[in-house]
Amino acid sequence: MSKLPNISTSIFTVMSKMAAQYNAINLSQGFPNFPVDERLTDIVANLAKENVHQYTPMSGYMPLLLKIATLINNSYGRTVQPETDLLITAGATQAIFTTITALVKNNDEVIILDPSYDCYEAPVLLCNANPVRVPLNDDYTPNWKIIEKACTSKTKMIIINNPHNPTGKILTESDFESLEILLEKYPDIILLSDEVYEYITFEEKHISAHTRKKLLNRCVMVSSFGKSFHVTGWKIGYLTAPEYLMKEIKKVHQFLVFSVNSICQVAISEYLDIISVVEIGKLYQEKRDYFKQLLKGSRFKLMPCEGTYFQVVSYAAISNENDVDFCKRLIIQHGVAAIPISTFYADGKDLKLIRFCFAKDNATLEEAAKRLCAI
Repeated sequence: MSKLPNISTSIFTVMSKMAAQYNAINLSQGFPNFPVDERLTDIVANLAKENVHQYTPMSGYMPLLLKIATLINNSYGRTVQPETDLLITAGATQAIFTTITALVKNNDEVIILDPSYDCYEAPVLLCNANPVRVPLNDDYTPNWKIIEKACTSKTKMIIINNPHNPTGKILTESDFESLEILLEKYPDIILLSDEVYEYITFEEKHISAHTRKKLLNRCVMVSSFGKSFHVTGWKIGYLTAPEYLMKEIKKVHQFLVFSVNSICQVAISEYLDIISVVEIGKLYQEKRDYFKQLLKGSRFKLMPCEGTYFQVVSYAAISNENDVDFCKRLIIQHGVAAIPISTFYADGKDLKLIRFCFAKDNATLEEAAKRLCAI
């Protein structure tokens, strides 16, 4: 008997497989296709001959932990203790899985805001807990009244994703004020803040949970070097949490992966000495703006993109098909792969919206846009 009977193959796997089958341009899965910074690959090449190939400490390579603490302080003005408040993880998905597994118990409830990334629900179910899916407004802003109504004495955790995948929306000061008021009423709720795109934001300033003093003692924050430095295959992320929560998270982590890729940790530690996180946002803002310009002649309507490297578009002026069928036809007939937004909702809500990943080189974006503008 399956422990996850209602969970099937990921939509990302489905669309990427179809993209390969039909030789389509894959703008579905969220990974960059352009070269990694040569400064980083040079560091890795040099390290390959060094003695950095054995287990690192369970919490992570200490020089990297120290530099993360500095990064958090420089970015958000928050002081964290590397020994107790930080944990290097095998990517953000493992960080999320480990956190939920460690902190959520049988029959607890976890609030997930839809549309939501697909890795949140499975660990909740595996804990024999109950995911409570609460929809965002159609403009992807949170409806705090509805969210509060979903809270009960059984609510153990609320998961937020900021900047938000798949929509590119970021939370405002008002959103955090509403969240803080809600959590004051429910002092036992833990906040899991998925901020893997924290350094990929544009005109609007990203507000991190790191900056909210009222939340710090009850919040676990998820970050990703894979996303920030476009090395997604390295699977290097990290968690920040108060010591009393981190102790529980580390208990699971040590038996799940124990320690994380040593050479990648050392490489990122050295890379942090020469990289500015400001460069990351500028790079992707240029790509967002270029892709937007390329699609100007198309019949797709582009939704606002405030962060991440995803562009949501409406195809309502093109077809009345449901979004899954439209995406499949887009691959087969037009050679471009996208992700249907309905798959991020528990109820499959279909607003005729799909998601493109613009973390691609210019030649890829240009050819994809050429095909999309011909529809």
